Amino acid sequence: MFSGIVEEAATVVAIEKEKANIHLTLKSSFADELKVDQSVSHNGVCLTVVKTTADTHTVTAIKETLEKSNLGLLKVGDKVNLERSMLLNGRLDGHIVQGHVDQTATCVELKEADGSWYYTFEYEIDREKAAQGYMTVEKGSVTVNGVSLTVINSKDNRFSVAIIPYTYEMTNFHQIKPGTVINIEFDILGKYISKLLTFK
Repeated sequence: MFSGIVEEAATVVAIEKEKANIHLTLKSSFADELKVDQSVSHNGVCLTVVKTTADTHTVTAIKETLEKSNLGLLKVGDKVNLERSMLLNGRLDGHIVQGHVDQTATCVELKEADGSWYYTFEYEIDREKAAQGYMTVEKGSVTVNGVSLTVINSKDNRFSVAIIPYTYEMTNFHQIKPGTVINIEFDILGKYISKLLTFK
């Protein structure tokens, strides 16, 4: 379980392919605090640490994960948003994030607004899934590359978010531009509510 408050944008230092899987090795400031079997969010994808060194950790993304996320598009040198799992005695600063990416979306517009940034993302809509809560709502929560954000200008298959300077600099948002593929996780509360409404 995560909150969508990114701790660091880590650097990919190695990528190893093994059959349909890939092993990603990333360098971060808290790699020495990680342990094998620990869950860490990578661009919003919950992955298990399988190896650590003094300044790196390695995770494995399997075929299912690669098909639903942007992890298979990563290259050495790319930045990846990291968040360790929530502590039960901590504040929930973002929203409830599972680390189960629903699908990818593409940045279709980026506007600078005198110190802040507006990003618009478009995704492939499935009407049946949308009826189950796989959608955005105005002023609702959405996770983009693991970052908890508030939705603005929600449409059927697109939405926008406003980014403050801190988020722009401290996450990989500064690398996102039109054409960039990102991971989205829709709000779990909306999914549960939609499911409950199907029961008579």
